[in-house]
Amino acid sequence: MNNYFIVIPCYNESAMLGKVIDGLIDAGYPNIIVVDDGSEESLSGICAARHCHYLRHAVNLGQGAALQTGIEYAIIQNADVIITFDADGQHDPADIEKMATLISQGKADIVLGSRFTGSTQGLSFTRKMVIKTACFIQFLLSGFWMTDAHNGIRAISREAAKKIHLTENRMAHATEIILEIRRHKLRWVEVPVHIVYSEYSRNKGQKTVNGIRILFDVVLHKLFR
Repeated sequence: MNNYFIVIPCYNESAMLGKVIDGLIDAGYPNIIVVDDGSEESLSGICAARHCHYLRHAVNLGQGAALQTGIEYAIIQNADVIITFDADGQHDPADIEKMATLISQGKADIVLGSRFTGSTQGLSFTRKMVIKTACFIQFLLSGFWMTDAHNGIRAISREAAKKIHLTENRMAHATEIILEIRRHKLRWVEVPVHIVYSEYSRNKGQKTVNGIRILFDVVLHKLFR
């Protein structure tokens, strides 16, 4: 696992970040890159105490920009497999190994987590429908049918990460990743994952209104690219 690097984009996540990092370290993943996307309070102390790589944007740019920064840094650190992982506690470290193994065995260039072939806890019907609609719009843009194109947990090979370049700073980066897969003819698979929607994660960006913002970002990406 020494060449697995976990990239965690975060913004104002001091209440949960330490717990998320501890869960990853306990699961055997010590190589963690935290990209602080201009948080109002510095997260450097949380990361220093856990010996994480800590990067900070001077201003809040958006999750897509934070992911791009983290992925570029992971490449510099000679990562063989890069895993993107949210900071709000909704992802399960137990899902990482099966995703990364497909990469390390050469069976895929990018592995996407799917909550809809896996399981969810606390997912509202309304949000589920919004995500499904986003998947359909993504299909119209890319021609790829995926059950869950906007899930934040992914595993990416080093070579694929070098090819993927995100220019969408906000939530449309998830659709941009799919378009990059198509453009570079990357091999992709989906695997079941478990997602937990807690009160904290809903307050931190998993509300239905944020799902609707994803739809707007996706449409705007299509209109202005």
